[in-house]
Amino acid sequence: MRLALHWQILIAIAAAAVVGAGLNISQQNGSAMSGQVQTIFAFVGTLFLNGLKMIIVPLIVASIINGVASMGSGGSLGRMGGKTLGFYFASSLMAILTGLLLVNLLTPGIIDGEPAKDQLNLVTSAEVEQQLAKIEGRGTGDIAAVFHRMLPPNIVQAAADGQMLGLICFSLMFGYFMLRIAKQYRDTMVNFWQGVFDTMMGITMFIMKFTPIGVFALVANTIAATGFAAFKPLLIFFITVTLALGIHMFITMPLILKYVAKINPIIQFRGMAPAMLTAFSTASSSGTLPITMECMEQNVGVSKRTTSFVLPLGATVNMDGTALYECVAAIFIAQAYGLELTFATQFSIVVIALLTSIGVAGIPAASLVAISVILTSIGLPPDGIALLLVTDRVLDMARTAVNVFSDSCCATFVARSEGETLTPIADKPETVNA
Repeated sequence: MRLALHWQILIAIAAAAVVGAGLNISQQNGSAMSGQVQTIFAFVGTLFLNGLKMIIVPLIVASIINGVASMGSGGSLGRMGGKTLGFYFASSLMAILTGLLLVNLLTPGIIDGEPAKDQLNLVTSAEVEQQLAKIEGRGTGDIAAVFHRMLPPNIVQAAADGQMLGLICFSLMFGYFMLRIAKQYRDTMVNFWQGVFDTMMGITMFIMKFTPIGVFALVANTIAATGFAAFKPLLIFFITVTLALGIHMFITMPLILKYVAKINPIIQFRGMAPAMLTAFSTASSSGTLPITMECMEQNVGVSKRTTSFVLPLGATVNMDGTALYECVAAIFIAQAYGLELTFATQFSIVVIALLTSIGVAGIPAASLVAISVILTSIGLPPDGIALLLVTDRVLDMARTAVNVFSDSCCATFVARSEGETLTPIADKPETVNA
């Protein structure tokens, strides 16, 4: 029986730690072979990263256009749809801002007052240094440039230059207006973009099969160069993400339930416990969807009419935990490079994290693709992404549980706003009398 991908990655990380430590010791003893092996690892790791970069533009465009098309069909953007999307947008924004606050307070990419690029073995070529200087020169007045990049004069040039914000906005508009042309053309376009999306999914799955090899090469190369110094910033990064996820799940969302949805948060936690445990163990929002719907209908009392619309949509577009993680990870890597982030740059990260959490939510390794988009958009190479995979499995489980709980909170909010009384199945009179 073939091992699941996450187990392959964990084994690759463990093997990389052993091999990298051996190479590090050999290097300290003056062995020339260690440097040659590191060159091979760097070559393999670069191939893997190039594969991730290659799929970014077509995958982002196809997934966003296809997602907008699916949401806009069948009248799903009516009153209930507006409430649902509004809640998802607001909750994702609050999650991102929570992560933004903590990553600026704890600064996981800064170790002993210095950027952690040496410990993480990040690339610091002349090209990167030049790009960092450009970014550091920006001030708060450049916030207007962020909005200018939303409407690039040349969409092809924007894609080539890595201006992903403009590409995302164009894709959103394209998907929206594609649904408003004549039916015979609309059907052709919808089928075309569905085909592009399915094709890109196939390419993505193919590339992700090589993730264990890419991770092994990148992590082994890092440990060979720096020893285990890389694990200190990664540990602080892990704590930062976990703390931010905990604040969003156990403080922000309960406050929304209590004061906006007018329901006791304990009822929601108790009712959703089976679904959240399933989400944590499987790290799959879509795979947990049937259990989420059952928990909301049976334990919380939300009607099937509401759950059948809100929850599948949430499993597709609402990724609070993922959006939070993208923001923290991007700023962590920026800090490690020694980039002093201005308000304009951080605003760009917030906007792109919000849009990509919607656009790439349903694809494999969504967080990797989204972080690549964010780093590219602010001019940083995505070389540090592979290091995040050291802690990614546990954080993926945690952020999936947050995603699922946020979906359930939206269902409760929409149900209450539609006048539902939220009586769980076990508490209904006919069940008691029986």
